[in-house]
Amino acid sequence: MGERSEPTGGTAGPRAHGSSTDGATEAFVAHRNLLFTVAYEMLGSAADAEDVLQETWLRWAGVAPGSVRDQRAYLVRITTRQALGRLRTLRRRKESYVGPWLPEPLLTTPDVAEDVELADSVSMAMLLVLETLAPTERAVFVLREVFGLEYGEIAEAVGKSPAAVRQIAHRARGHVAARRPRGAVSPAEAHDALAAFQRAVQTGDLQGLLDVLAPHAVLLGDGGGVVQAVRAPVVGAGPVAELVAGLGRFGAAASLRRAEVNGCPALILRLDGEIDTVVAVRVDDGLITGLYAVRNPEKLTRVERPVPLRR
Repeated sequence: MGERSEPTGGTAGPRAHGSSTDGATEAFVAHRNLLFTVAYEMLGSAADAEDVLQETWLRWAGVAPGSVRDQRAYLVRITTRQALGRLRTLRRRKESYVGPWLPEPLLTTPDVAEDVELADSVSMAMLLVLETLAPTERAVFVLREVFGLEYGEIAEAVGKSPAAVRQIAHRARGHVAARRPRGAVSPAEAHDALAAFQRAVQTGDLQGLLDVLAPHAVLLGDGGGVVQAVRAPVVGAGPVAELVAGLGRFGAAASLRRAEVNGCPALILRLDGEIDTVVAVRVDDGLITGLYAVRNPEKLTRVERPVPLRR
């Protein structure tokens, strides 16, 4: 990936000239949204993705821009390596996480939803599928399938040979294909399902909930041990409907509004004006098959303002 040539002018360490510093800053800022998206898709955590970008910048700041042939590729390589190291740490942290772990939800801009492949790749459902991959498999899959990098570029990013990367990519694609949503859902179909779900919740219409939930629907809740949430998956339309019907009992103190979260329609529940829960959904064949309720306050800081994602 973006090989680095010999530095020109003898500037190998931190730059002493303002113009070089400005050039490095401009390159980093130009690719920042892309780098954040790479890190977020690998980690499922915006907070950790931001930390990775900080580490990427510190390493990039010591490189003379003129010594790098492809700045975008070089920055993606640094970001991938930093994310891989952090991903292994996160996996150990998740082993002691209280209850189900869900990705950190992001309020996204309309252009993310318009990019069907990007929206699918950052959806809650897909991020949970990516959680089942080994760290290197996840990096290879994301870089190849989402960002379209060549095998040689990926090999440099993950420290493997191009041949090994091809094998890893093939294995990861098969793994994801067996677990991912069955097919792309049109935005209109997803919005219709979510609107029906919202109406049923707000009116306490249990039958309406049963009509929009697939028989095998699953609800996952993430309170992180900080706030109350279901500690195990709730399975089946009946149990899920009975649980979510309670959201309509908060009265005037509650508001339930639709939003674009991770490129897909979602609901944001506020109590007394404060965000309490983000509910993302997975829709298949017009019915809701997955509900992902994030309540951990530490994960609700990026649903006030849209986060730009790029590929």
